[in-house]
Amino acid sequence: MFVQVIRGQVTDPEQVQAAFDRWSLQLAAGAPGWLGTTAGVTGDGRFVALARFESEEAARRNSDRPEQDQWWVETAKLFAGEVIFRDSSDVTVDVNGDPGKAGFVQVMQGRGSDPDRARELMAQNPDEWAAFRPDVIGSVTVGHEGGAYTMAMYFTSEQAAREGERKQPPPQLKAQMDEMSQLIIGEPEFLDLGRPWLYSP
Repeated sequence: MFVQVIRGQVTDPEQVQAAFDRWSLQLAAGAPGWLGTTAGVTGDGRFVALARFESEEAARRNSDRPEQDQWWVETAKLFAGEVIFRDSSDVTVDVNGDPGKAGFVQVMQGRGSDPDRARELMAQNPDEWAAFRPDVIGSVTVGHEGGAYTMAMYFTSEQAAREGERKQPPPQLKAQMDEMSQLIIGEPEFLDLGRPWLYSP
């Protein structure tokens, strides 16, 4: 899988959502290999999107289309300042339910000291995690250069996610969480999407 992570600042989230709705309705059919997009805007106007493709080639074919270029020229006008694109084929997907039905998505961006160990830890005890946090219905983790990462967590609802955060994990899972937190460099940035835009083919 290949993911394009897009970040920017917006003043009118509804206009940006309308532009992405239009892409889904009018341009998605001409983008073979597109697997879906998760996007949204935080309460303070921070925009983030994860566009998933089967391969880098599929993403390039989409980018090279004249109608895609025209759509982006118009959509880019809705952003304040620079829009940052980060592409990666270092993608890990973990699904327990249907992320397309998520009522809340939290995107984390940060940097870790040992991405390989972080992947190992995240793959451990999937059944125990599913039982402990039934509110988590999936995640997409994207690795960038220098240990940087973007991780999207899909939840049934924001209320369920907040309740889940307050729960005390059993010892085995707590040990996993503690080791994961030791791998984090600095403070990660959290982008809470209370009304996520979830698109699929």
